[in-house]
This record gives sequence, structure tokens and C-alpha cells, in this order.
Amino acid sequence: MEKTVYIRMRNRVLAKPEESIYLMDIAQIIAPESVIPELKKLKVYQITERDKNIIVIDVMKIIRLISGLIEDAEVQTIGPAQTIIEVILKKKQMSKPLFILIWFLLFFGSAMAIMNFHDDVSMRSVQEKMYRIITGVEDSKPWIFQIPYSIGLGLGMILFFNHVFQKRINEEPSPLEVEMFNYQLDLDNYVIIHENKESMKDTDDD
Repeated sequence: MEKTVYIRMRNRVLAKPEESIYLMDIAQIIAPESVIPELKKLKVYQITERDKNIIVIDVMKIIRLISGLIEDAEVQTIGPAQTIIEVILKKKQMSKPLFILIWFLLFFGSAMAIMNFHDDVSMRSVQEKMYRIITGVEDSKPWIFQIPYSIGLGLGMILFFNHVFQKRINEEPSPLEVEMFNYQLDLDNYVIIHENKESMKDTDDD
């Protein structure tokens, strides 16, 4: 009797060095109950010291493994054709003095960028003119505009990035998170295409 197995590959999974990768780690599986335990424990890959931090598993390899395990299986694939395995290597923790130095550099660098921008667009003279138009009085330091503007600038950045320190304001992703997500998609596509080229080259050499 023919058994139909539905496989949906995951886009990206995390793994540890020297870890064994099983089918249930990289794919969602729908199949007859009699073969589900075997499929979940089907070993797909063994991470070794020779592997780098990125490994690409192609769905064709999964189909071959399932066909070898279950003779009369019909494999139907849904979704992505590859899964990227990211090997989490131990990273050295940043020292506290270096972290403080980087924080100060970013803080003062962003402050200088904002001040230079305001100087380029003559923000101070605009606020002085607005103060003179509204009140009819000349004032080189219109605090009534400058203080609310400065507070609003900080609040606007908080709303833009959708974070107060590590706390998220709402569930909507910030523009920065969207850009990082798009960057990750482009990076994954590059890794997959590059891996396929390397595999074809290895096949031709053989």
C-alpha cells in the first residue's frame, strides 16, 4: 500500500556544534501514524568540526532518505526547497569597558549627526523666525520651541524604533526590524544559490 508523506522544510534552524540533525528538526511532517516515529528520527545530517557555521540541506536529499527508509512512500513537498542550518558557535563576550566605549561613540556620533543636520537646514533661525511671527518679539533663544522640539525628537525616535530599552511598545515591527528581515531573506537566498553552485561544481568534478 502506497504511503503519502507531506514535507514542509523550515527556512532556518539553529544547531549546536557536533549535533545530529533529524528530519523533525528541519521539517514539518504529515504522514500515516505507522511511519511518523521512523520519519521523525530519520537522521539527516551530522555536524562535524569541518563544517562552517552555515549548512544547507536540500529537499532532494530528504526525498532520497525517505524513499530509502520507506519503499512505497510517495513524498510531496510544500514550501521552501532548502533549509539553512546555522551552527551557533561560542562567541567571546564583549568586555564591559569596550561596551561602554562603543555606547559612548554611538551616542555622541548620533548626537553630532543630528546637530549637523539641524545646522545645515538652519533649524535655529527657523525657530527664531517662527517665534518672532507668533509673539512679535525678537529672541535668540526661543526655549518655548526648542525644548518641546527636543523632547518630541526623542519621543519620535522611540516610536520609530518601537522600543524603550529592551521593552517593545507594541507588536508592530519597526522599520529597522523590517529592513533586517529583508536583509536576512536576501542573505539566505544568496547562501542557497551559492551552495547550489558549489554542489554542481563538485558533481562536475566527480
